[in-house]
Amino acid sequence: MEKKFRFGIMGAGNIAEEFCQSVEKTGIACVAAVAGRTPGKAARLAEKYGIAASYQDYEEMLKHEELDAVYIAATTNAHYTLTMLCLDYRMPVLCEKAMFTNSRDAQEVFLRSRQMGVFVMEGMWSRFLPKMEQVRRWISDGKIGNIRFASVDIGFRASANPENRYFNRALGGGAMYDLTVYCYDILTAIIQKPIRDIQIQSVWTDTDVDAQEQILLQFEGCQARISATFLANVDNRAVFYGEKGKIVMEFPHFGRGCSLHIEGQEPEYFEDSEEKGFVYEIREVVECVRHGKIESETAPHSMTLEASRLYDQILASRETAERICLLSSVSN
Repeated sequence: MEKKFRFGIMGAGNIAEEFCQSVEKTGIACVAAVAGRTPGKAARLAEKYGIAASYQDYEEMLKHEELDAVYIAATTNAHYTLTMLCLDYRMPVLCEKAMFTNSRDAQEVFLRSRQMGVFVMEGMWSRFLPKMEQVRRWISDGKIGNIRFASVDIGFRASANPENRYFNRALGGGAMYDLTVYCYDILTAIIQKPIRDIQIQSVWTDTDVDAQEQILLQFEGCQARISATFLANVDNRAVFYGEKGKIVMEFPHFGRGCSLHIEGQEPEYFEDSEEKGFVYEIREVVECVRHGKIESETAPHSMTLEASRLYDQILASRETAERICLLSSVSN
């Protein structure tokens, strides 16, 4: 029997807990160590999930543990620095989305990854959801004809706390890194064509983070709209409209299924047993690292680079964007 793949975790918050639960489900991996800077937090996570070692220093974990890969679960502002630290130790990386806050950091990391031959992947679990492949299959089979329009909407009403990870610039806050990244990734993973034009409208808060985006994209023969918001509870849904029908994905960034609607026929439904995509992406990391790959074919470096360039454009739009006062616009 093959030895279990050993993960270390950097960061001990809620997403790290979900990762631990999903690692157990795979049956092929385990969490061997966890590190977190908040005193006691990593130790408590280790005790809860039976993790053998915990640290209050990230580098100490890399020095003392024999790991196969590290999952970076810290807040977005730390992703670039921690990924580079892992590469210092030639340690393969799975980093939570958004992996980077700009394209410069993404280019630097991926160049170093290629030069060193070390695996690096953004944890974009939407790429691995079985319903994504089902949607692509319906489209390639011509079920709805050519796609002419698409929309992806993801959002919720976030707590108006300037110190939380949503609205705190120092923590890498902002809708683009938390929600728009999903919208853009899902859209481009389904409509696999070059983008000819893109128009961005964003709303920024007095904490200097984006709270909302509306983005129009022009593909060859197809227009699309994506929207992401921290300001309201929206219908989380992606819809791909073709000449003969449509495909609907409820909660598109989760494994909650999808449906095919063809004019004059009963809808066809596809359901997935896993609500989240951690299990699939963990298996991908194990497979890639064991086969000596430096990137995933499903979630390649180019995927992350494209999203990072979108962040550049959103950041460039902030000087002319609408501004709102956070505390008066969103109630706790």
